[in-house]
Amino acid sequence: MTNFQIYKKTLSFSLVNALLGILCLAILVGFSTLGFVLMDKANGNGILGLVIGFIVSIIFIILINIFGTNVMKAGQIAMITKGTTEGKLSDNTFKNGCKAVKSRFGSITVFFMITNAIKGVFQQIGRMITRVGERVGGETGSSIASAISSVIQILISYLADCCLGWVFYRKDKNAAAAACEGAGIFFKHGKTFGKNFVRIFGMGFISLVLIGGAFMAGFYAIFHALPTTFENLAVEIGELIAQQEDPSSFLMALQNPQTLAIAAAVIAAIVIWSMLHSIFVHPFILTGVINNFMQSGIKDMPTEAELAQLEAKSGRFSKLRAKAEALS
Repeated sequence: MTNFQIYKKTLSFSLVNALLGILCLAILVGFSTLGFVLMDKANGNGILGLVIGFIVSIIFIILINIFGTNVMKAGQIAMITKGTTEGKLSDNTFKNGCKAVKSRFGSITVFFMITNAIKGVFQQIGRMITRVGERVGGETGSSIASAISSVIQILISYLADCCLGWVFYRKDKNAAAAACEGAGIFFKHGKTFGKNFVRIFGMGFISLVLIGGAFMAGFYAIFHALPTTFENLAVEIGELIAQQEDPSSFLMALQNPQTLAIAAAVIAAIVIWSMLHSIFVHPFILTGVINNFMQSGIKDMPTEAELAQLEAKSGRFSKLRAKAEALS
């Protein structure tokens, strides 16, 4: 199967996750509004009702994320892995993906133990790399460290997903032991990491330019047709600035209606792009990344000596290895 064929077969998981996101937003707005209305009518304390409704909605959202969103993501990774390693997927991809998560981890507790351990290993390595930027010192060092940290966080997300895919592939190993192998593959295959790095950021940039750029142009055309609205907003921003002793240069620039319209178009476009990217583009990038990762790992798995070296460098990895031995 090609990456695109696998992507199409597994896109249903992303679509369901998008619906769950809409459901979470509806719950947040609905419960908060309901709490405000009921408490306002009961004793005039609508704000308290708003807070209570907000807290209740957060509880529901957490449960949806635990038992819905995370399972959908894991099921998608399981089926992408199956497609890249076996070259075929059945018509019941969605159902089989959910079954794969349940059969591999048994309970949600084990699932979170493994996924958190995987992320912990990569985050610890990421913090070590970030310190390189901090050593430069001063504002330059902080800026470099911040840039490195942002890049690493994106990479960690993909690497953790690849590692989880390896856990689904290595059914003959316990989940913790397979996770250790997955982490080892990343450090063993620098060339594959390089290919994936280019794929992640290259396609991400193209997605931002094409999708984000198109929506920015569209929003700016709309906002440009509403000059009075942005002139009034610019006046209000000017009044706000007048009350501040040291307003930021960004706020000062927004006193210009045209600049304000551009800024609003950029923000709106980024919001829309991030939503569409996560639903439609990210899964396609992930399919290629997992494919590269799996092929490298299958051809040349990390040896015990290589895993031992990694264990000596990372305390989190050492703990994960201990869990693997305990589950053996």
